[in-house]
Amino acid sequence: MGTERTADEVFGLLSDEIRLDILRTVALAQHDERQTGVASLSFSDIYDRVEVDNTSKLSYHLGELTGTFLRKHEDGYAFTHAGEQMVRFILAENYQSPSDVGTIETDGDCLFCGEGALQATIEDQYFMIRCSDCERPAFAYRVRPAQVRSHTKADLIDTVIWEQAGDLLKTRQGVCPDCAGRLETEVLDASNQPTGSAVPVDFAANSECQQCLRSMGLPLPYAAAYHPESVAFHWEHGVDILGTGFWEFHPHLIDGRWTSEKVETDPEEYRVELQRETTSLRLYLDANAAVTRTERVQRRDQSERRS
Repeated sequence: MGTERTADEVFGLLSDEIRLDILRTVALAQHDERQTGVASLSFSDIYDRVEVDNTSKLSYHLGELTGTFLRKHEDGYAFTHAGEQMVRFILAENYQSPSDVGTIETDGDCLFCGEGALQATIEDQYFMIRCSDCERPAFAYRVRPAQVRSHTKADLIDTVIWEQAGDLLKTRQGVCPDCAGRLETEVLDASNQPTGSAVPVDFAANSECQQCLRSMGLPLPYAAAYHPESVAFHWEHGVDILGTGFWEFHPHLIDGRWTSEKVETDPEEYRVELQRETTSLRLYLDANAAVTRTERVQRRDQSERRS
């Protein structure tokens, strides 16, 4: 029956404290028995641990949860994937609003005014970075209450960076970071978009999930930066791409070290160039922002030699 329930019916299952207690109880058992695999509790074990008037009432509530949040087998009751996800959400209290962390100074430059005066705050449940000079937003990303509670200011920035990196690595493979549905990505001409940025962004990679409708758009050089060849190239130059925030990429656009251009029309092909010191990495992308080939170019006395 669980797969036939509508969204309002599924979330209605969580409106009863006894059912929430059952889910917490199974989660605690799973934690206590983590050395022996996935925990399952028998009916009698649940009855002993949950405050419920009688066995008939417990049987009713277990029946409501089974198929959606719990699965039943010969050893008792265990979580479905949805149950696992939901109980972690409840235990972490991620339905609350994240606490205020004040202002956190961070590296990077503003794309709008070019100044390096970025500050991070929590706004409307988002990790927001603004320029203290022009007050424009430089970056925004989701943040969870448990994430904010569990980390100091400096560590909080690191957690956002790693969340961002993990999401982008999934996005590169066409997997939605939220629901694991199929992402479709296309390269868009952003040169005529009224962004208000002082730095022209010629092309952008826009990804949209076909299931949950999450969308993500970012300058094409930022998308290309997460390709394995780029990660290795920058690591050789002492830069950890996976440990760098989007907002720390902005200076590369501002000073023209990271560029993108359309080099072919039939079929469409785009070239992203990422410069480090005297060497450049060129990545060629198709209309879906997939990298088709790469090359390294050594710059010497204004001349170029492919390496």
